[in-house]
Amino acid sequence: MEFFRAARQFLSCLAALSLLAPTASFSEDIVFGQSVALSGPASELGREMRLGAQAYFDIVNAAGGVKGRKIMLRTIDDGYEADRAIANTRRLIADGDVLALFGYVGTPTSLPSIAIATEAKVPFFGAFTGAQGLREPFNRYVFNVRASYFDETELIVKQLAAEGLTKIAVFYQNDSYGQAGLAGVNRALSARNMKVVGTGTVERNTVDVAKAVDAMLAVKPEAIVMISAYTSCAEFIKQAKARGLLVRFANVSFVGTRALAKALGNNASGVMISQVMPSPWSERYQWVVEYQKAMKSRNEQLSYTSLEGFFAARIAVDALRRGGDASREAFMRALESMRDANYNGFRIAFSPSDHNASNFVELTVLDRAGNVRY
Repeated sequence: MEFFRAARQFLSCLAALSLLAPTASFSEDIVFGQSVALSGPASELGREMRLGAQAYFDIVNAAGGVKGRKIMLRTIDDGYEADRAIANTRRLIADGDVLALFGYVGTPTSLPSIAIATEAKVPFFGAFTGAQGLREPFNRYVFNVRASYFDETELIVKQLAAEGLTKIAVFYQNDSYGQAGLAGVNRALSARNMKVVGTGTVERNTVDVAKAVDAMLAVKPEAIVMISAYTSCAEFIKQAKARGLLVRFANVSFVGTRALAKALGNNASGVMISQVMPSPWSERYQWVVEYQKAMKSRNEQLSYTSLEGFFAARIAVDALRRGGDASREAFMRALESMRDANYNGFRIAFSPSDHNASNFVELTVLDRAGNVRY
């Protein structure tokens, strides 16, 4: 009788555990959590980053998913505000089924979210920011797909110096993103025994740029490196040109090329933008052609931002296919095993001691119609 009583108790325990299993493991969909701006002045960046990622995940899901499991991108709007991103991150982690945080947009939203993710031991992958705070000091849970703002501002300053421009000023967003870009410009100029001749700032999610334009008019620079969102950069350029400040305007990639061109209208001519992805219109890489087909099927325009989301999603899926299971540790180990991943000639590399996949940067210029030229 004791044997049968013990057996019944054991079977009861197994039944109870089976009821708990769905919430205790990643047993169904593979879920990535994302906090981005879907509203507010930076909403086009968030929408496009999500669009590109979802486009690739849809391709994978249509082909049966990864090892028979579908991929779900759970996106929450943060309006490009840090406090909302923090709340979203806590919510996503509390959901319990999120494998990793994916494709956040912005430095001020990413940096505080990383602290939460790190404490919870959740991977933070493929953020749309080049800030050094995601790269130094090394964080085991943070993986960057794109080049850094140091890489971008170095190439921008190198080009401006090659054009013989020595009076270089900086217009920047008054937060961690702007400070990260300013640090990059200072670093690049210092290496050439040069200094920033003047600065102007704008508050995040505003277009109050008049005082910044005043500051630039006072120092009369030859070039202005811009570290802000597309709405404020466009407004600054429009006001500066209207007031006779005809200089070289140079932006880092976070500005969002398509969004900036649209906001500038007929003021786009000659505006420089550094890029961390190859051209969305190029046929050089098969994965870019695949992206083009995906955008066409959705009747969406091509952009560098959605291409970055698409590429980040592809890398994440490749890591999932390498991993032995769908645990967070397996995902991170799989990423770290991608030491020389070759995407039709576009190479990336992670390792256990280096979580920065790419340092690719090239420069583009907008023409009068807002088209990208090289």
